[in-house]
Amino acid sequence: MNLQLEPDVAFGVHPDLGVAAAVADDRPFLDEVLRRHHFRHSNALDLYVLTGDTPHNTAVRAVARASREFQDAGLSVAADPRIMLPPPDGVPVRQTLSGQSLTALTGELHELRRSADVVDVLEQILDEHHGVVGDLEGFIDTAAAWCERLGTANGRELGLHLRTIAHHVAFLGDQLVTAQLDLAVMPDVTPDNAPPLSEVPLLTRYEIPSVTHTARARAALASSPTRPATLPISPDGAAHSPASPSSPRRTR
Repeated sequence: MNLQLEPDVAFGVHPDLGVAAAVADDRPFLDEVLRRHHFRHSNALDLYVLTGDTPHNTAVRAVARASREFQDAGLSVAADPRIMLPPPDGVPVRQTLSGQSLTALTGELHELRRSADVVDVLEQILDEHHGVVGDLEGFIDTAAAWCERLGTANGRELGLHLRTIAHHVAFLGDQLVTAQLDLAVMPDVTPDNAPPLSEVPLLTRYEIPSVTHTARARAALASSPTRPATLPISPDGAAHSPASPSSPRRTR
């Protein structure tokens, strides 16, 4: 068995230029992949480097995407673990905006041209601490706990239903992560003559069934702070209360 002592591509940290890549030879494929992930060759250093204003977390993702593409092609890759360390003071980092609405993130998509930029927007949605997917899952779980705290059969049933919905949201997040990874390895760029995103028709989706009439009726009859489950009726009131007339709509 032949052991390869030198990798085809090595990623490291340059003291002045930040994250950099070195290649074993001048194969066009190596150059193509690195340029696709925004590395540019420095003739003076014979290294591939990112632009000086590249945020640290964007650089880490560029290394991960390029490494994956090289490995998928059967090439060997080495990476200095210091690439993952938090950046020193003064190095820009793309900040996740806590509580940024989906409307604002959707608006960002209209201005983007590169697949990698869409990946960054998806990161805002999927961020573990501030992403709206995680926030929605947490909100639904909390709503389920609120329902269960009622201590009633209806409350427990609705709580279980809400927890099932929370699991669906978590599954949706996993699917979005898969889509994010697929976008990360796509070198595609929207052409200059492409129509504006607002003019591209959205595909018709299957209609989601609305809440059933039975569920609505049960919710309407359920007790609430303004409508107690049982109202005390005085004996006099019971004796004088007229019977409800039958509805003419029930005739057949």
